[in-house]
Amino acid sequence: MSTLSAKTIVLGLGNDLLTDDAIGLRVVREVAHRLASDSRVDVRETTEMGLALLDFIVGYERVILVDSIQTGRCPPGTIHELDATGLKQLTGRTPHFLGIGETLALGRQLGLAMPTEVRILAVEVADPFTLGTELTPALQRAVPDVVGLVLAAIRHPHAAQPASATGAA
Repeated sequence: MSTLSAKTIVLGLGNDLLTDDAIGLRVVREVAHRLASDSRVDVRETTEMGLALLDFIVGYERVILVDSIQTGRCPPGTIHELDATGLKQLTGRTPHFLGIGETLALGRQLGLAMPTEVRILAVEVADPFTLGTELTPALQRAVPDVVGLVLAAIRHPHAAQPASATGAA
């Protein structure tokens, strides 16, 4: 792994009791396992959303968010890669990273130490609202790809970020 000069947090968002909504949590658990010895990267998971995310991201130079999304325009398992400005271009159903741009702006306005780089990996789901503890097969297949993208984002912090969906299903 290349050296990192800035502290990074990888934050998985979701709910373990809502089948595919748990994709962010499952991905960060695997990332945490792989990065257990790297003190420059913190890996966390949460069910929180909106302004509550400030508690997690203040003080970090970089944040990588992993969550589910339902746009209805892509097959389940499609990985959307965005930065904070790209959220306006991707509409879909997910409560977790809703308002992350506003959260970052508010943190800056309050003089908090906010991340200068935000990357979001949102995985397309067919139904994030069904009760259950297992990911659907399409999302189970997507987990290794999302983990790989998170690890690549950590290794190459300033690599170009696409502003639209990729077909990595």
